[in-house]
Amino acid sequence: MKEKVSVTGVPETMIQTLYARAKESEKDNPMIQDDMAAEIVSKLDYDFSNADKDKAMSYGVIARTIVLDEMVERYLSKNAKTVVINIASGMDTRCYRMKGKYLRWYNVDLPETMEIREKFLTENGPIYQIAKSAMDASYTDEIVCDGENVLVVIEGLSMYLQEKDVLQMFSIIEKTFPKVTVMIETMSPFVVRHIKEKSIEGSNAKFTWGVKNGKLLQKLVPAFSYKQEVSLIEGMKKMMPIYRIIGKIPAVKNFSNKIIVLEKE
Repeated sequence: MKEKVSVTGVPETMIQTLYARAKESEKDNPMIQDDMAAEIVSKLDYDFSNADKDKAMSYGVIARTIVLDEMVERYLSKNAKTVVINIASGMDTRCYRMKGKYLRWYNVDLPETMEIREKFLTENGPIYQIAKSAMDASYTDEIVCDGENVLVVIEGLSMYLQEKDVLQMFSIIEKTFPKVTVMIETMSPFVVRHIKEKSIEGSNAKFTWGVKNGKLLQKLVPAFSYKQEVSLIEGMKKMMPIYRIIGKIPAVKNFSNKIIVLEKE
């Protein structure tokens, strides 16, 4: 018996990204291995025809997974006993791929999203679920943190927010954690203005915010210092060797989403 899911708007994007990871995992030589995604997709009653047509979305999701998995793993290997806060977790399964490398992992997302997650991923310590918006400061009340390293991962969310929401999210993080590293995925303002995501065309999720680079983002959140940014082209290079060449073209580089790393000490 398949589980019917009905979500629209931004929460719907989590089903699409889950599907992209599942499809990749089932290939002969997959770039990522997310067996949990494949297992969940097999239980879903959902029309994936738009996602099948949206190759750009699929490639982007896989590239992002490759890049963020590497960045998070590298951070955790250098910082033992880290508390990870995964904002807008959706149906993300990174907490399982990184098992044993962190102290506690909190998946934070909207109640309607968490309701779906709970059906397929029943989580309890050291993985926890918080059904709240990242713009609601009370989500931090549920996080146990006693001076440990804190890593916040914000994937696939900022482009659907308004700038004031992004600033609110950073303000909550800044006020709650004395020392914190944030890895946030951002989109170029040009892409926000000109590109539509085919996989969710029927839904009301729209790209609304972008920032050119990490230094400009850091100016918006002066309590944080800029550490680095990694273009998702790094992930594309692993999938398609041609990107080693076209990835050097400034326009291609600028259009690609980035993972920006900011730190507050």
